[in-house]
Amino acid sequence: MTGTLYGVGLGPGDSELVTVKAARLISAADVIAYHCARHGRSIARGVAVPYLRDGQIEERLMYPVTTETVDHPGGYDGAMADFYTESAARLADHLAAGRDVVLLAEGDPLFFSSYMHMHKRLAGRFATEIVPGVTSVSGASAALGIPLVEGEENLVVLPGTAPDDELVAQFASGSAIAVLKLGRTFERVRAALRAAGRLDEAWYVERATTAAQRVERVVDVDPASVPYFSMIVVPGATNNPLAPQSDAQTGGGVTVVGLGPGPADQQTPQVRAALAAATDLIGYTTYLSRVTPRPGQQVHASDNRVESQRAEFALDLARRGRRVVVVSSGDPGVFAMATAVAEVAAQEPYTDVEVTVLPGVTAASAVAAAFGAPLGHDLALISLSDRLKPWDVIARRVTAAVEADLVVAVYNPGSASRDHQVADLRQLLSETAGPDRVVLVGRDVGGPSQALTVTTVGDLDPSTVDMRTLLIIGSSTTVVAERPGGRLVFTPRRYEV
Repeated sequence: MTGTLYGVGLGPGDSELVTVKAARLISAADVIAYHCARHGRSIARGVAVPYLRDGQIEERLMYPVTTETVDHPGGYDGAMADFYTESAARLADHLAAGRDVVLLAEGDPLFFSSYMHMHKRLAGRFATEIVPGVTSVSGASAALGIPLVEGEENLVVLPGTAPDDELVAQFASGSAIAVLKLGRTFERVRAALRAAGRLDEAWYVERATTAAQRVERVVDVDPASVPYFSMIVVPGATNNPLAPQSDAQTGGGVTVVGLGPGPADQQTPQVRAALAAATDLIGYTTYLSRVTPRPGQQVHASDNRVESQRAEFALDLARRGRRVVVVSSGDPGVFAMATAVAEVAAQEPYTDVEVTVLPGVTAASAVAAAFGAPLGHDLALISLSDRLKPWDVIARRVTAAVEADLVVAVYNPGSASRDHQVADLRQLLSETAGPDRVVLVGRDVGGPSQALTVTTVGDLDPSTVDMRTLLIIGSSTTVVAERPGGRLVFTPRRYEV
């Protein structure tokens, strides 16, 4: 009969935070295994000492390297892979002989722990059981005495070894943050926090829950003093005393953001950070429904036809010290709210109010990507809405774009109260581009009812087009490539004169 492998979480460092089940299994095990660095000392074993008994076999699994500079022909990854394979073989010998093995893991066995490497190599051959432990993130939060997240806030956990651009992007998202694996990565992580504008909000926690626990602001830490078992924590803004305050003393401003065409994962980290930091969210009701406000944020929804009033309201709030975010779909500078805010902000009494515009994925870009690369050459963006400009201006611009052989992305093609534009556009295109010109119809791209249609001017059905639709009129060179791997539409970048 073979033994059982137990992956036992020990918690963040305090031996009294070891669970009752973990303590029982440690005391009962035939074999106690633990990882350690080249110096031979094991933090995990130190935490488990109160629960060890005489006569147990100890397997010390010593890492062959502590940096990525190695002589192994497979580099650092190759050296570590060989080490884990050899370690698993040592534990397998005990298990095959019927001995139960407890592999000690700081924190939780499946949370940035070396136990997982043994589990993946042994779980298919032997019985295994995971005993969860208090994570280092929970220990650091307790050391701070500050709630990490509340309400709709979210937490991002990162290793300090992540690439610089990923660190900056995640920090800029406005989420609560926990960064593990510091030590030699501390200065890189601190630089990324500074680049993302979050450095002043960040806390440093070292050896949480132990007698050597240390807590201070990240800006005050000497990088030379940072061990591997330390963490940077940025609690959510609701409870973090270092987070920017929302009262008038901080100074107000208006940020106009683009939410992208629909899916939340197409929002930029910049936009997510602005949404998280806002005191007030303003926008068209449909667009605001795509944003989940955090506790304490004020939401001001309005009709889509009151752009100037919405802009003035936002600027008035900002003058009173509020941090206001005005939301748009797609990109705020493309047929959206950035222009409306700028027009009002250019006039008294709003000329002193700070206005920032953050870009978003445009509807044209999203629809084009869904088909392939139809916007690969020169193009024009034209709105068919005649609420703010007469139809004859629209017609002249469409004609000029087609005669210049540009690809044309058509915004706002039709609605319940504007039902003639698409039919008029089709007639205009028939006369200027011909009935065989490629037309791409993208509806609710990225949404649950996404529909993509490749058609021609002659076959375009105006009744299928509404305000959730964007049209792309190809140029004379636009290609529809039918392939076994899926259809692709593209406009070549080379142009034969």
